[in-house]
Amino acid sequence: MNELRMDTVYPYLTESAAEAVRVAAGVKPDRLDAASGCGDWDVRVLVNHWTVYTSHGMEHRALRTQLPEERVARDLTAEEDWATTYAADLDRAVAAWADPAVWEGEVDLGFAQQPAPEVAALLWAELVLHGWDVAHATGQDFAVSDGAAALLLRVVEENAEVYRQYGGFADPVRLDDTATVFERALALSGRDPRAPRMAQ
Repeated sequence: MNELRMDTVYPYLTESAAEAVRVAAGVKPDRLDAASGCGDWDVRVLVNHWTVYTSHGMEHRALRTQLPEERVARDLTAEEDWATTYAADLDRAVAAWADPAVWEGEVDLGFAQQPAPEVAALLWAELVLHGWDVAHATGQDFAVSDGAAALLLRVVEENAEVYRQYGGFADPVRLDDTATVFERALALSGRDPRAPRMAQ
């Protein structure tokens, strides 16, 4: 399997960022206070978590700086054009990871040091997994290429046990042999890819 490095992760980061922007733009205001399917979070809480950590969080990891607490606490969805703001913030985050130097060395996560390519892969996986959550909760699809699906399955397989220890993933969902690679990755992360999507 390919080593995690800029040329094996970054193309999927740009691909999934574009899909995330599309999904964010498709979230209708009347869905924000509806149940998200992610525990007791409503769509508003889910969207705020997704947008801050996959844009500002991703950018700060690249820059090796701390994400300000006030940014985490901000309700982006309170702004009428929040999806446009997210698109600009995410574009800046993706641009931060376009520098090959950012992929060198390690990133201080506060509780451990981790190689930058591994951190980038985890951030990208969060972009996709929570992007799927948002899409599913708002009657949309989140599309990934075959290559992105394969990488996602790898990242989930390598980190699922740790994520489950602190509640980041639920128990895996059983699927039959017809499941796609993307569906298998979602299921292993505790998501049911075949559950009915919520209404738009």
